[in-house]
Amino acid sequence: MSEKTRRARALTAGAGVAVAALALAGCTTTATPEGETNTGGTITIATTNAFTSFNGDTPEANLDTNGMVGYLTGVSGGLGLGGFQRLDKDFSVLNNTDFGTYETVSEDPLTVKYTINEGLTWSDGEPINADDMLVNWAINSGYYNDAILDPATGDVTNGGTQYFSLAGSTAGLDTTAFPEIGDDNMSMTLTYATPYVDYELVNPIGKPAHVLAEKAGVSEADFVELLKTLPKGDTAAPVAPNETLKAAADFWNTGYDVTAMPTDESLLVASGPFIVTDFTPEQSITLGKNPNYKGEMSPSYDQLIIRFIGDSNAQVTALQNGEVQAIQPQASADTLTALENANATVHSGNQLAYDHVDLSFGGVFADANVREAFLKTIPRQQILESIVTPVNPDAEVLNSQIFLPTEGDQYTTAVAASGYDAFTEPDIAGATALLNGATPTVRILYNTNNPNRVDSFRAIQQSAQQAGFVIEDAGSPDWSSLLGSGSYDASIFGWVSPGAGNAALPQIFKTGGGGNYNNYSNSAVDTLVDESQVTVDPTELADIKVQIDTATAKDFYGLPLFQSPGLFADNGSVTGVDYFGGQTGIVWNAQEWTLAG
Repeated sequence: MSEKTRRARALTAGAGVAVAALALAGCTTTATPEGETNTGGTITIATTNAFTSFNGDTPEANLDTNGMVGYLTGVSGGLGLGGFQRLDKDFSVLNNTDFGTYETVSEDPLTVKYTINEGLTWSDGEPINADDMLVNWAINSGYYNDAILDPATGDVTNGGTQYFSLAGSTAGLDTTAFPEIGDDNMSMTLTYATPYVDYELVNPIGKPAHVLAEKAGVSEADFVELLKTLPKGDTAAPVAPNETLKAAADFWNTGYDVTAMPTDESLLVASGPFIVTDFTPEQSITLGKNPNYKGEMSPSYDQLIIRFIGDSNAQVTALQNGEVQAIQPQASADTLTALENANATVHSGNQLAYDHVDLSFGGVFADANVREAFLKTIPRQQILESIVTPVNPDAEVLNSQIFLPTEGDQYTTAVAASGYDAFTEPDIAGATALLNGATPTVRILYNTNNPNRVDSFRAIQQSAQQAGFVIEDAGSPDWSSLLGSGSYDASIFGWVSPGAGNAALPQIFKTGGGGNYNNYSNSAVDTLVDESQVTVDPTELADIKVQIDTATAKDFYGLPLFQSPGLFADNGSVTGVDYFGGQTGIVWNAQEWTLAG
């Protein structure tokens, strides 16, 4: 399991604010003979979450729609259309050989060489070369960091510097030596101090080096020279931050966040087949063809408009009216019925995603008995039957933080070891006994614009109150920005995986991990997580994951709720839409779509 649209997991879609229908272009080209397809024109789709940032690799912007745009434009730090790899429908890795190649030079020590094809440029015409790979290695390896962070607050405790704020983890790349750059500045070779389980998923292309250099106030050549001469960070001997690197990092951390179409066009620079051409906050984002893209994934149509429609019924209406050609609504029985009545083509399946309740370690839940008591009140079967069973009658309560039921024997083994299945039905008497007369107040954060999360909250509230808990509604439409803020005691949200890799383990479960929003810290789990990143034997790795799963259960970390069902639909005016259960959702093969005649 993994989710960032880099190699970490991203937050799953939560229903956003419904917006007024716009008169958007559909099939705008002339008709073609039956059985043929049009070229050119506009394809419009609808997704749930609004776009907020051109950098979905930070904890604050780690949302699925941001990741979709990064995937299409090629400027996320993970798998996508503008780097070395992407994923196929079955989650196997596809190499983008029109961009470059990578090869394992040595297995002991693990050494991997990345080579960019000659003649490639960014969308602004600047060359793509090893400078870009080096800068993105610096971002994702944490090589220059010398900060020690407080696991509870994330504050620096030793006077050092944490430069780049990652939603994911530096695990793996943090063991690499300073890269070897080829004489022609088109290749970069990484040597790992230890084996790295996900080395084949490392994509050293993300934000352009020349843009970050400009934001730091220096030339690209000077920025690269700085990286080559700046010493590796040492947490035992922190030094004053390098102002140039810090300026670049500060921009990377927050400078790509937007509330309007940027006037600074450097934020839009892309390496993939798509480039953003327009953005209307809370309504839509438009992507056109990257004129400088050289590869086989340039779409046949002219532009892709992604509308943000949080209400599933409104998405279906827009599809039926021809305002959009395809949608990715939240799956529900009502939505399926509406799509059937609209004569839409439905593409459905399981997502590599799950909803869960996490408990914040500290405050009211510092006491393990209070944590256990609260978990005993969560009506997971009731939640499943109200949200998922109408869509997927075969669904079951999820009993693992790491494995999904679709993973078969590995999931079964994990459930037997962890004991999460003991919390399927509420045990109000057991919870009341653990509280021993106490009436703890629990603030629960969730997305108030997501009907499924609202239903989960209400079910938990009603049940927990029976045991003596006082439940405060801390729900917010801005829930994602509040994660890790300390303004709540429990949270209800979801993770979605890209479909490959193991980077989620340090991201979520390690002390100080980029997605460890509930400040969970267990030294034994930290050790297991570290081992998971260097264990290449599949059987040994699976056992480590089971041990992590079991430890979280014993710590009363929280409860997984259910594996999320997925749903796409189209109205027949676009061909090529195909179900994909990973993080990039409906746009995973958008480069292959065509408008039907």
